[in-house]
Amino acid sequence: MRHQTFVKAAILALAAGIMGSCSKKIEFTYTETEATVQDLTTSVTATGTIEPVTSVDVGTQVSGIVSKLYVDYNSVVKAGQIIAELDRTNLMSELSSAQANLKSAQSDLDYQKTNYERFKALYDKGLISANDYEQARLSYIKAQQTVTHQRESVKKAQTNLGYATITSPIDGVVLKKEVEEGQTVASSFNTPTLFTIAKDLTDMRVIADVDEADIGEVKEGQRVSFTVDAFPNDTFQGAVTQVRQQPTTESNVVTYEVVISAPNQDLKLKPGLTANVVIFTLEMPGVLAIPNKALRFKPSEAMLNEGETITDVESPLKVWTKEGPNLKAIAVQTGVTNGTLTQVTGGLKAGTKVITDVQSNMGEAEEEQQNSNPFMPKPKNRNNDKDKKK
Repeated sequence: MRHQTFVKAAILALAAGIMGSCSKKIEFTYTETEATVQDLTTSVTATGTIEPVTSVDVGTQVSGIVSKLYVDYNSVVKAGQIIAELDRTNLMSELSSAQANLKSAQSDLDYQKTNYERFKALYDKGLISANDYEQARLSYIKAQQTVTHQRESVKKAQTNLGYATITSPIDGVVLKKEVEEGQTVASSFNTPTLFTIAKDLTDMRVIADVDEADIGEVKEGQRVSFTVDAFPNDTFQGAVTQVRQQPTTESNVVTYEVVISAPNQDLKLKPGLTANVVIFTLEMPGVLAIPNKALRFKPSEAMLNEGETITDVESPLKVWTKEGPNLKAIAVQTGVTNGTLTQVTGGLKAGTKVITDVQSNMGEAEEEQQNSNPFMPKPKNRNNDKDKKK
């Protein structure tokens, strides 16, 4: 009995000694970062299309055959410059017919006027009936109306003949040509487009489609940068000039058009290019900021190393600093945030280190304790098992 008691006591003492000497102490390490003065920005991304600020579709209001073209793609034109002509044969015939009808109506008017004056003189003397007089007066009035109508027909024919000469309405550059010489154009219901002229290619714009989740942050005047695939190494600058209220729905995705200015003095931007747009919805230069993680960090007694203490304050917003063995809370006032950083408007100075996170060596301590405990089962040696099978 004495021998068994002695052996049992020796085993317990040995196990306690091994456990005490091999267990590793758990320690906590704090991650700190300085409050720094920096630029705080938020942005919205979108895609859009480059287009001229002002472009005009030039068409014709009369039908006919294109007899002559004076411009082509990329031609520079001035306002009033002749750019195309239609065949005038039918239009001139219509004008001649209208002029002939006007002459006939004028002759009839002269006759009806003379006849009316004669009947009026007879009626005043009581030599003819009132009915005969009224018939003469009515014929005279109808002749006047016919002349007025025929004059309008002549004006219309003259106007249509003028439409056969097509001029540029603005100074600009021809972007698109829709017809060729000899082609027939018809203007029965819609005015056919012959040319598209851009007013000024040095003043372009981007029409960007912004998602409904982001459109609430976009305002007129915000700075914009964008790139195009044609010049991947260049970044172009602009500004939001209009946020359109009309939504567009495609595949259950709602977007809104945002108009962005795009100065183009070097003419690199071409109509139709796809622009990758970044709209800066918030720009706060030179503000004191800290990571958002610093505002979420909160220490507890369980994460203190030996000898460390906590000094807390009553505040809805606070950050924590480490002064020697003491974790100290500092009440702060905050401003805007970009989701990663938050502006600090009071309570903190630049350069102050704040705690953002804490790590421990708990995993290493548990692993060392397991490896050092002679009573814990050891993992099988796969290599030995393979050797035995051989």
